[in-house]
Amino acid sequence: MKVFYDLKWFFLQEKKSYITGTILLLLVAFLQLIPPKIVGIVVDRIKAHSLTTEDMLKWILILIFTALAMYGLRYVWRIMIFGSATKLSRLLRDELYHHFTKMSPAFYQRKRTGDLMAHATNDIQAIQQTAGVGVLTLVDSLSTGGFVVAAMAFTISWKLTLIALIPMPFMAVLTSYYGTLLHKRFHKAQEAFSALNDKTQESVAGMKVLKTFGQEKEDIESFRKQSEEVVQKNISVARVDSLFDPTISIIVGISFFLSIVFGSKYVLEGELTIGDLISFTTYLGLLIWPMLAFGWLFNIVERGRASYDRVAGLLNEKIDIQDAGELEYAPTGDIEFRISSFSYPDEEVRALEDVQLTMKKGQTIGIVGKTGAGKTTLLKLLLREFEGYKGKVEFGGNLIQEYKLNHLRESVGYVPQDHFLFSATIFENIAFANPLSSREKVEEAAILAHIHDDISRFSLGYATVVGERGVSLSGGQKQRISIARALLMDPEVLILDDSLSAVDASTEESILTSLKQNRAGRTTVITSHRLSAIQHADLIIVLEEGKLVEKGTHFQLMKNKGRYRDMYLRQQLEKLVERGG
Repeated sequence: MKVFYDLKWFFLQEKKSYITGTILLLLVAFLQLIPPKIVGIVVDRIKAHSLTTEDMLKWILILIFTALAMYGLRYVWRIMIFGSATKLSRLLRDELYHHFTKMSPAFYQRKRTGDLMAHATNDIQAIQQTAGVGVLTLVDSLSTGGFVVAAMAFTISWKLTLIALIPMPFMAVLTSYYGTLLHKRFHKAQEAFSALNDKTQESVAGMKVLKTFGQEKEDIESFRKQSEEVVQKNISVARVDSLFDPTISIIVGISFFLSIVFGSKYVLEGELTIGDLISFTTYLGLLIWPMLAFGWLFNIVERGRASYDRVAGLLNEKIDIQDAGELEYAPTGDIEFRISSFSYPDEEVRALEDVQLTMKKGQTIGIVGKTGAGKTTLLKLLLREFEGYKGKVEFGGNLIQEYKLNHLRESVGYVPQDHFLFSATIFENIAFANPLSSREKVEEAAILAHIHDDISRFSLGYATVVGERGVSLSGGQKQRISIARALLMDPEVLILDDSLSAVDASTEESILTSLKQNRAGRTTVITSHRLSAIQHADLIIVLEEGKLVEKGTHFQLMKNKGRYRDMYLRQQLEKLVERGG
């Protein structure tokens, strides 16, 4: 029952609803005692030939009133208890989603998308069951069972009641053992479901790649095996689950047998009447539900406990990037990097080392280097996506940690390498950072990104739905829509992280010219493998294996005859070869 203790905070929060629901459940449990007692009284009066029509009508009216009262009370307690459980589900989903938004990229490198989805769906549903059906079953089984046993003992025969309850301790021991098994197996079943969820999400997202490489059969077989594993794990749970009802039925059957045997003896000895025995066996019939409910309770509670442990573990994941800054305004000014060293979490290799760099306000900065040289890493430190580096990063004369996180990031328009578009219209994707933007502003940003003409050729124009992750668009179109989205923010710092790789040289030159004309006085940072994208920059930085090896303008670096010049001449030669030279 540990899960009920873990959920104590919620029960206290919704105590009015749960107390009201519990009181109504107790009233229903009490009202259930009336029909069996009336049956016993009527039977005895029939035997004594003393039952009149008036008496019969009276008892029938009492039964009708009791039934209507139970109907009304049951309706209200369902709203109180099940309604509160639904609130818990919504609360946990909101908390989980809010927690996800605070987590750093390192968290998403460790966790699988499908697993996170399973936590937010299956696990929370199991917890909701515990706070709803679990509470109902606990209160109902204890109250109904308690009232029935009390009625049997105090209104009929305490000796017969003790005899009937002899098998019950065996049921308590067995159901407790089943509950322990169920907890372990359900936890494994949930993990298997998470893995299947992740596999499904991954396969759907990568369907184009699967088809391109002709791996549909292999992927289907992989899915079948994982699906079979989920089935087997759930069958393992079901094997334990299926033991509850037979065990309880057998024990209740033994109780019935003992009650009939000893009850008949007491009738013959004159200690009980026939009506008393009928009432007693009817009450014993009412005990079947509490006993079955008790076994069901173990099932629900152990599932809820396993799921709550999984969700709590996720919520207890440490938030790497703490939003503890006090400056509540968007930064502006020069950006300074003074990084002695930085390594990604759980990695020993240094991603950056001895990077001393100043980006002046209003400059266009170009960053070049081979794949893995540290270009994107440097920019992620500015956005505070990662921390734990030795050194400091300043923006506008203050450490970036001194700014509120949302203010820091609203100063930066970031277009990443892996473009992400939502399953919405082109207009909604461009206006994502500012949904209230006018049509004119959105089109202006699209014109600057040189995507307006492409959009105009679509039959629905800006109302075109791009599909999941922009599946209906080409790579270059997705890149330019992402650039338009960043430009609409009109940020203090615009970062294009290798964001022009999918456009042709002519379009790249047009975009860069537009940026130069429209971003005067504001900082633009461009990382690229193509040096043509950054040779116009006010400052070019060359990174190699995380170290800053060269910096200067295009002409200065060409004179230095260093790595930049080698890269430039190699790319010029490649272009010449491509043209047939």
